[in-house]
Amino acid sequence: MSQTNRQFVLGKRPEGKPDRDTFELEETEIPEPKHGEVLVRTLFLSVDPYMRGRMRDRESYADPWDVGEPMAGHVVGEVVDSEHDDWQAGEFVFGNGFWSEYATLDGDDLAPVEPSENAPLESYLGVLGMPGRTAYFGTREVVEPTPGDTVAVSGAAGAVGSTVGQLASFAGARVVGFAGSDEKVAYLEDDLGFDAGINYKQTDDYRAALDEAAPEGVDGYFDNVGGPISDAVFTQLNVDARVAVCGQIATYNDEGVATGPRKLPMLIPSRARVQGLLVGDYVARFEQANARLQEWVENGDLVHRESIVDGFENAPDAFLGLFEGDNIGKQVVNVAESNE
Repeated sequence: MSQTNRQFVLGKRPEGKPDRDTFELEETEIPEPKHGEVLVRTLFLSVDPYMRGRMRDRESYADPWDVGEPMAGHVVGEVVDSEHDDWQAGEFVFGNGFWSEYATLDGDDLAPVEPSENAPLESYLGVLGMPGRTAYFGTREVVEPTPGDTVAVSGAAGAVGSTVGQLASFAGARVVGFAGSDEKVAYLEDDLGFDAGINYKQTDDYRAALDEAAPEGVDGYFDNVGGPISDAVFTQLNVDARVAVCGQIATYNDEGVATGPRKLPMLIPSRARVQGLLVGDYVARFEQANARLQEWVENGDLVHRESIVDGFENAPDAFLGLFEGDNIGKQVVNVAESNE
């Protein structure tokens, strides 16, 4: 085993859109686990839009990184050395790790990973990980689709949105998804079973496009994007509509607060319920979500895709690609191959 460990730290706080200079690559020695810890070799690393908020020097639901601090993220890895009774070398694990090739992690915070043909290792960072659980609880607990409803999803070809649309369809709803290319729209309609897809990059009038795709209005909206798409959807909300606000990637790189259509007056005639969504609020019920998602995936009922960027050194590019819409499904970095 190499004795050198590479890791990315926050090199500087970005102004506007991050670039490669935001990230700094360092080399350190591979750490040794202390009592209760496990040395994990990272196989797959998750990059997620929420990480942009951690690059700002301001309070939010996730603590900001300090400049020079190792960047954190969910990982699937292989146990190399263990000082924890529950873990042995060679086992696959999932947990909160770092943008690093190796890391010592608290063994109590790790979960087992059992890959299969329908659920490869990388899927535990997507449909069987945080994005899948976010979709599960956000759809079932906030949007609450019922037969005959129309549910709109922004960022529909991403890790969360692609699962939301399928779960809403399972519940008997008509599903309309916004995505950023014809390829993604085809993925929504042909692979995931969405009733209609809208390529927002080829649409000048989001409201007119939504009128055509959802002529009966919108009963549930799962918002991953914000911005002009949400402005349009809010005008189409039916009475007693439910809105889950999960992400606002359209504004994450803004330095100021943009002004636009005011949404609150639209809630008066619709009496819509708008609720922010953080998956951590449901941590006590993660096992429930994990079991259902695993069953659907193993049965082939729940379709998923991972966009894989090879090479640890390319992790910044994988992250930056999220803001260009490069990914279909979950964006992950393949850091190393397993020894299995």
